[in-house]
Amino acid sequence: MPFLGQDWRSPGECWVKFQDGWKRSQLYREEEEESNINGSHRERQLCTRLQQESNDNKIVEDCEVAAKKRKKDHFNISTQSEYFYREKWIHVHKGSTRERHGYCTLGEAFNRLDFSSAIEDMRRFNYVVKLLQLIANSQLTSLSGAAQKNYFNILEKIVRKVIEDQQNPRLIKNLLQDLGSALCILVREVGRCVLVGNINIWVYRMETILNWQHQLNNLKITRRIGNSVTLSDLPLHMQRSILHRFSDGLDIINLGQVTSTLHMLSEDKHLWKSLCKYHYSEKQFCRHLILTENGCVDWKLMYFTLQKYCPKKEQYGDSLQFCRHCSILFWKDYYLALLFKDTGHPCTANNPESFCTPVSPQHFIDLFKF
Repeated sequence: MPFLGQDWRSPGECWVKFQDGWKRSQLYREEEEESNINGSHRERQLCTRLQQESNDNKIVEDCEVAAKKRKKDHFNISTQSEYFYREKWIHVHKGSTRERHGYCTLGEAFNRLDFSSAIEDMRRFNYVVKLLQLIANSQLTSLSGAAQKNYFNILEKIVRKVIEDQQNPRLIKNLLQDLGSALCILVREVGRCVLVGNINIWVYRMETILNWQHQLNNLKITRRIGNSVTLSDLPLHMQRSILHRFSDGLDIINLGQVTSTLHMLSEDKHLWKSLCKYHYSEKQFCRHLILTENGCVDWKLMYFTLQKYCPKKEQYGDSLQFCRHCSILFWKDYYLALLFKDTGHPCTANNPESFCTPVSPQHFIDLFKF
């Protein structure tokens, strides 16, 4: 049977609900127009009165807005997020696919990976500090505002740890020096480079860095009091063996200033020869060969000369791992790996260990250069 009524696809009439029931919107509009005619005169009176009051209160409102803005700027500078991400692994996406739109950036990876807990681990501490130093030298402006805030929160946690534990102060001094010089260049070149955030925030961060440097310069290492065995109480062959475990020449020189015995051991040419062979190749030796008056190689002087021209070999107790099979960047827990054969990330490969490679701090930054 054909449909002879109104088109069933029409929207129909609109109804408005009131306390005494429902009314059609057309009837409601007619009643509203009548009430508007009666109330238009009163609205004009209210408008003129409000204009007079607004002119009187305009100066007061401007002052209140300026005060609120200053309070907001101070709040943004002084407040710090106490929450740190605790993720052990992230996917590294370098392009858009049907399943995922976008890619993973350096700031996102730095935000999501658990660097806050990593600095509490002695094996990962130097790795995180070196990564922060590389970011300060070249990638600071590429970080988002949230990533920059997380960067300085982690840095503050590192400085507090160094002051409390009284360990690795020279490492953090070098980091703060590089970061301070980078911030001075950025603030000086405002307008010619992209600087995320208010200039007042960056000036406040520079003042914070100067305060940290002052605290580290005034740091005094407390002398241990007790009857425990010290380094100087060990036999000479054990002290020599400990010096051969050092990978930094400045640490050997600083340790040699403690006692006359350690100074004698720190001047051993075999020690500096093994240190040079550990960091540099024979080709680099030939380019910067330094001989003494007797015709012998001055290995100590050659080590510091090579350090100016060639990068040293990086050594870390633990580092981030990258799985080539599933493109996942993760922290590996060796304790769980031994107990439960846990790879540290959800890998679908038959032999996940064969696809995992350690990631150096520079390689971590290079992963996000698209």
